Amino acid sequence: MKRSTIVQVLVWCAALVLGASACSGHGEPGGHSGTASARPLTGTQLVIATGVDVTGKNGIRKRLVDAWNELQEKENSPYRARAVILPGSADLQRSQLLAALQSGSSGYDIVNLDVTWVAEFAAAGLIRELPEEYADDGDVLAKAAATARWKGEVYAAPYNSDVGLLYYRRDYLVGGAGIDEKKSGALTTGHTMWGGVASLMDAVDAWARTDKTDKSKSYRSAWTSQLSPYEGLTVNGTEAFASAGVRLTGEDGAYAASPDELEKGVAEFRRRTENPHTLDDAFESDEAATLKDFAEGRTAFLRHWPYAYRTLHAALGDDKLGVAPLPGAAVLGGQDLAVAANPAMPEARVRKARELVRFLTDKTSERCLLDAGFAATRTSAYTDPGVTCDDHRAAPSAAASSEGSGGDMPRDRFQRPLYAKDTLLPALQAAVLRPHTPFYGAFTHAFTTELSRLHTSAKTRSMSDADVAKELDTALRKVLPSG
Repeated sequence: MKRSTIVQVLVWCAALVLGASACSGHGEPGGHSGTASARPLTGTQLVIATGVDVTGKNGIRKRLVDAWNELQEKENSPYRARAVILPGSADLQRSQLLAALQSGSSGYDIVNLDVTWVAEFAAAGLIRELPEEYADDGDVLAKAAATARWKGEVYAAPYNSDVGLLYYRRDYLVGGAGIDEKKSGALTTGHTMWGGVASLMDAVDAWARTDKTDKSKSYRSAWTSQLSPYEGLTVNGTEAFASAGVRLTGEDGAYAASPDELEKGVAEFRRRTENPHTLDDAFESDEAATLKDFAEGRTAFLRHWPYAYRTLHAALGDDKLGVAPLPGAAVLGGQDLAVAANPAMPEARVRKARELVRFLTDKTSERCLLDAGFAATRTSAYTDPGVTCDDHRAAPSAAASSEGSGGDMPRDRFQRPLYAKDTLLPALQAAVLRPHTPFYGAFTHAFTTELSRLHTSAKTRSMSDADVAKELDTALRKVLPSG
């Protein structure tokens, strides 16, 4: 692919992601038309409050809402749906939604919540309970279903899921460092631990130091991830701690760790980040910056989310790009749809809002989301040949191309993304949840503040793992209830 084309792809992606930093570690997918300052809508128009859709201006979320509107027209129903896009970062969006729903005059019928927000909104009485089948009907992935519950009750329907993945440059590993194709291909089995990846990083580093061709001229370090002090750091830290067997909270959201346990997590986080393999810029990088560094050849490995696959494949192609489950534990992300608990909503409107949520999260819609590049929340989207996105919910221009052709993702014979069934689905099934607590905002602030000091404070860097763990323990006990 020409460099100009790669740059165009990356500029588009960077602009899109920077405009939608989400609590799942990336852009808050959803919505299409309107703005957060739009006048509250009443009557028979249902309003969905959401973030930007990472699949583009006419993305799959817009097309799903359009399809529901067309269905209402056919059924002579007066109801229509419209999405209002919330501006700003994920933290700002969360604050806007909390303020709007607490006021009782937001005009929002449905809210698209990061999975870490559900407990907070449910505990505050801002979203309604939903029937059990909205989260668990035998098809919804168990980990995704868990994000929609609070204290045993269902408050949301899983919309799209997310999980950390390991992207790697095949041209660097095989074509550059001469690593055997079978050895690099073993990454995709999901059995490779960080130690195994580190040996591959060593090999690429050694090659880059001695290479005299243009192939390695952009290379700087072996890997990058989102280590800037925001939700991306929380995700990376949680993955390191979970890989070390550390559980930060219980199912009730109460603090569950001890200083001794935290010490193991700190050691694992340091092992991953405080080594010569990590790109220096990673400590100031978010999703857009790390994606750009990887695609432009500055690293051989990248920890990122599933939506990045389509963009990276368009820029690099099959010969340069590989994707595998993240070694160790990978954090679950994603968004859930909830119905606002505004007491002024007529019962008929509540029923229609629930109907819309059910439509947007049913088997067909989830398959459409998967085809567009999201991680679906239903097993059938990955495994059932009879579940397709062919009932006019996707525009003709978004139809899947033949396997490996054009600028689209490689696809299997059922037109799913080629990596979906054997790589993405197992990663989702094995994923770990971030703390499920109404105090998640306070938790993530405390967690990132303490971890970021390992890279910003000379004093903290010189401290032992045990001493860092003690300070982290003190900070978390201040913001989380005790078990």
